[in-house]
Amino acid sequence: MKSKLSYILVGAFMLTASSCGNDWLDLEPSTYTPTDNSINYMSDVNFALNGVYSNMQNAYAYSGRFVYYGDVTGDDMQAYSSTKRSGDYYTFSYTKDTAPSSFWSYGYNMIALCNQILTKIDDIDDEGETELKSYYKGQALALRAMILFDLTRIYGYPYKKDNGASLGVPIVTTLLDKDAKPSRNTVAECYDAIIADLEAAITAMDNDEGQSYYKGHINLYGVRSLLSRVYLYHGDNQKAYDMAVAAIDGAEGEGYVLWTNAEYPTAWSNDASSSNKGEVLFEIVNTTDDSPGKEALGYLHSTSGYRDIIVTSSFYSMLTEDEDDVRTQLFTFYSKRAFVYKYQPQEGEEITDANIPLLRLSETYLNAAEAAVKLGDNTNAVKYLNAIVNRANPNNTVDESTTVTLEQVMTERRKELVGEGHRMFDALRDGGYVYRHNVSSSKVSSTKHLTMSDEKMNFNWDYFKCVLPIPKDEMDANPNMEQNPGYSSESSDE
Repeated sequence: MKSKLSYILVGAFMLTASSCGNDWLDLEPSTYTPTDNSINYMSDVNFALNGVYSNMQNAYAYSGRFVYYGDVTGDDMQAYSSTKRSGDYYTFSYTKDTAPSSFWSYGYNMIALCNQILTKIDDIDDEGETELKSYYKGQALALRAMILFDLTRIYGYPYKKDNGASLGVPIVTTLLDKDAKPSRNTVAECYDAIIADLEAAITAMDNDEGQSYYKGHINLYGVRSLLSRVYLYHGDNQKAYDMAVAAIDGAEGEGYVLWTNAEYPTAWSNDASSSNKGEVLFEIVNTTDDSPGKEALGYLHSTSGYRDIIVTSSFYSMLTEDEDDVRTQLFTFYSKRAFVYKYQPQEGEEITDANIPLLRLSETYLNAAEAAVKLGDNTNAVKYLNAIVNRANPNNTVDESTTVTLEQVMTERRKELVGEGHRMFDALRDGGYVYRHNVSSSKVSSTKHLTMSDEKMNFNWDYFKCVLPIPKDEMDANPNMEQNPGYSSESSDE
């Protein structure tokens, strides 16, 4: 029996777009399978890159599950009910035989598309566009790293638990043949590969093309921001700080800017452009003619949609302690439950077509603040944390005499990034806890956690279900694949 992963990596399909430019172009599926002859010209590379972005746009990827998984497995958001799409993740109801395979299949499909580009691009005539070719290569490296990072977080324990000695996922940098049966690499090896790709992407993008704004495409500043996040997970605090500052300074020098307090409640619906970049460094662009529809995050979070995901009563209570915090204006309500309204449609579009911000300048500021605290650099911890605190409520500041704590930064991170897929990973990556509990509040009085075992309500990185099991199909087909601890015996599955 062939490994499911080998089928994915050999049979990855391409999706098309006619060019890479400042206007996002509709991506239509192609029916062909990549071969050694499928990328021969610069236009082919562009075509293939847009295939990666279109795959990312899928509701089973970054327009949906890759994002909400990290929210509903934490303590700031929950499924509306156990029957909702996010219900099994929230309740940890899956077993080794019933766990979803979509993270694995879509993730490796996207990696295969990146590998197709990277296998061929160095041999292609750049047609006099050396910087554009370098930028194309940088995108493929960055996207491959981003996807591997997310797969590692989903299937592998946090790096700091054992310095990456436990198993992550297979590192695949070539096109595998149909008989390939790759084994899992360690988490440490995965991080080495992720960091190497991102550092190489930064080198490749350090030119006019890589610094330019192309709607829906990652550029130099998005990659720097992503790498600062990865360095934090890996424990490289000085590198995380330096990279976050480089991302902030470079992006702001090119016209990116934190949204103001007045802009914040509606800025999520802005149709960003090269002349009005705002603070989103990388987003998935959905349009009326090209979106995942009702399976996308906009509809899942909407009171007029599937009403799938709500904030917990504890998070609602925490954020509304300051009634003047502008982020409280992003709550919408239905049946005594609060929903986060970040996935707002652009003008003329529907809620199903909302864009999905994946990297924002606000997170980069928080990355810098967190790294500064860990380095004992209080001056810069105050500087970068204050920018977010003061924007949330101009009457609040982080005074220079304050000794900023890690708890302060992480609390601000929760408030700022809720609904963007971070919470469980942030809670566990330094050895902390997810603590699910109910708080009485008349505004969200119907919001209560479902009845679950204690280990699902209060857990750290020792809870085996904080990582997903390797999908059953892959385990059945690949004798070299090893299952995550705790899932091996039926008695451990709940």
